[in-house]
Amino acid sequence: MTAETIIQDFRRKVCEGINLSSEGANRYIVFTPFMFDDGDHLAIILKLESNNWFLTDEGHTFMHISYDDINFEQGTRAEIIDRVLLSYGIKSVEGELRAYIENDNYGDALYSFIQGLIKINDISYLKRERARSTFLEDFRNFLTEKIPENKREFDYNDPVHDPKQNYIVDCRINSATRPIYVFAIPNDDRCNIATMTCLHYEKFKIPFIATAVFESQEEINRRVLARFSDVCEKQFPSLQSAQERFEAYQSLALSAEIAYYYWILS
Repeated sequence: MTAETIIQDFRRKVCEGINLSSEGANRYIVFTPFMFDDGDHLAIILKLESNNWFLTDEGHTFMHISYDDINFEQGTRAEIIDRVLLSYGIKSVEGELRAYIENDNYGDALYSFIQGLIKINDISYLKRERARSTFLEDFRNFLTEKIPENKREFDYNDPVHDPKQNYIVDCRINSATRPIYVFAIPNDDRCNIATMTCLHYEKFKIPFIATAVFESQEEINRRVLARFSDVCEKQFPSLQSAQERFEAYQSLALSAEIAYYYWILS
């Protein structure tokens, strides 16, 4: 495949904001709009080595999370990283993360690689979130109180289009014609993951209403938020806002869905 066809595959499978820049023989920098919570873009290089094309972060991801003085080589974090690597088909070569291209599926490989890098960086929040916030627990308690058990499912994955559970929806709420996918978003990484999850289900033309509850929307990087806003139909800037307005929103969403349904039938 030529560089141009690779770019087209990247854009078709991931998003339009992908570009390649040649940097020597058989080496390209992959520019994506996705970044870590501190504004650093994901470091992704496309390389050819021993007749094999692969994506690599050249050690940037582990270096990035090491700035937070986090030990990711043993204990719970190491176990989580091992599961992420296995799930997304990524190999760790002395701290360098690699995803090899199989059957010219460049776009699919990049999609999974981005997801894996974001998931790995997200472990840096384990310690900080436990110490400073009960947002995720409060989010779950809120929906448990508001939505009957038979109409909600936490940590939902589509068994057909996501059998490996790579694109988890924090809570799926049954609705008249389209389910509501609710995402809990405490930080930029979770916002990036929610964006990728929505894009994944959009790719298969699965009908759903994307909804987000932020811990504090003001703290989300504006570019990260802008990308997410392209795929999310309703956003609550805080849990308090959701608590005050969620019932009214759910009723409006249900009314709109019923009206749309009858319009289709007419």
